[in-house]
Amino acid sequence: MKKKVSLKDIAQEAGVSTALVSYVLTNKEEKARVGQEMAKKIRKIARKLNYQPNHIARSLKSGRSDTIGLIVADISNPFFANIARTIEDEAKRNNYTVIFGSSDENVDKSRDLINVLLNRQVDGLILIPTEGSEQQIKTLQNQNVPFVLIDRYFPDIPASHISINNYESAYNAVSHLIKMGRQQIGMIAYKTALHHISERKRGYMEALTDQKKSLMKLARYSHLKEDIKLAIDQLLNARKPADALFFATNSLAIEGLKYINELGIRVPEDLAVVSFDESEAFDLFYSPVTYVRQPILEMGKEAVRVLLEQIKDADKPAELICIDTELVIRKSSGKK
Repeated sequence: MKKKVSLKDIAQEAGVSTALVSYVLTNKEEKARVGQEMAKKIRKIARKLNYQPNHIARSLKSGRSDTIGLIVADISNPFFANIARTIEDEAKRNNYTVIFGSSDENVDKSRDLINVLLNRQVDGLILIPTEGSEQQIKTLQNQNVPFVLIDRYFPDIPASHISINNYESAYNAVSHLIKMGRQQIGMIAYKTALHHISERKRGYMEALTDQKKSLMKLARYSHLKEDIKLAIDQLLNARKPADALFFATNSLAIEGLKYINELGIRVPEDLAVVSFDESEAFDLFYSPVTYVRQPILEMGKEAVRVLLEQIKDADKPAELICIDTELVIRKSSGKK
C-alpha cells in the first residue's frame, strides 16, 4: 500500500520546516511571514505529491472542522439553490466547506438534519427555518451553537438573521398593479404562519386602497398543484373576476402560470401577473414575468460573514440585517 504523503515529505523536498509547510497549506503564510515565492513553491510540491490533508486530525487539534452546515427548505427551488451556491462560494473564499440538506418544509426532517450536522462537528449553521421550528432554534441558543437564520426568522426569538422587507416589497408590487389599472387583484400564498409570508400578505392587504375586499387564496405546500388550480378557478369565476394575480413565491407563480396557460388566458391582456422571487422559467414564458428580485448574493455573503464572526466570538451580539429588494417590471403586469 502506498504511503500517504505527509507535511514532513513536503518539507523535506522544499528544504523548510514542517511548521512552515503547515502555515502555507492552511493559508496562514502572511501571519507566519512566509515569502510569496516560497509559499508558491510549497503549494506546487504539495500538488505534485498529491498531498491530502487530514481534516480529522486538524479539527481535533484546533477544535474546529472548518465546515458550515446549511439547511434550506427545498434545494430544487431555484431561489434556495442560488442561496446555497452563494453561501458555498463565499464559504470557500474563507476556507470553509459547506454541508447542506433540504428540510422539505418538514419540522421533523429539519430537527434530524440539525442533529446530523452537529454530529459531523460543523462549526456553525446557516438555516432557512421551517414552520414550527422555534424550539429547535431555542435549543441551538441554549447549546451555544453559532447559527444565522436567512430568508426567514421568528420575531419573538432574538437571533441573528438576514432578511428582506417583505411587507414593503409586497406593498410596492401590488401598488404597481393598481397603477397599471388593475382593480380586482388576487393573491395566492402558502398556507403557513411563517413571518415572511405573513408580511407579504400584510403588504398585499394594505396596498388595496380601493378594492372592496381581499381576494386572498391559500395553497398547501403538500397539495400545491390542486390548491393553485382551485384558487385560480375561484378567482376567475367570481362575480367580479380577478384581473391581476400576485403570487407570494416563485414556486406558486410557476404552477399558476402553467394552469393559466392551460386555460388559454392571455397575460397581461386578460390577467396581469406579478411574482415574489424570480425564476429562469419566467424568461421562457411568452409574456416575461414582473417579479420582486431578492438580493441573493448579498444575503448569502452577509450570512457567511455574520456566522464566521459568531464562530470567532461567541459573545458577539445578534445582528438583525434587512436588505432592500427591487421590483423588476416586465410585460406580464402591463396596463389593462
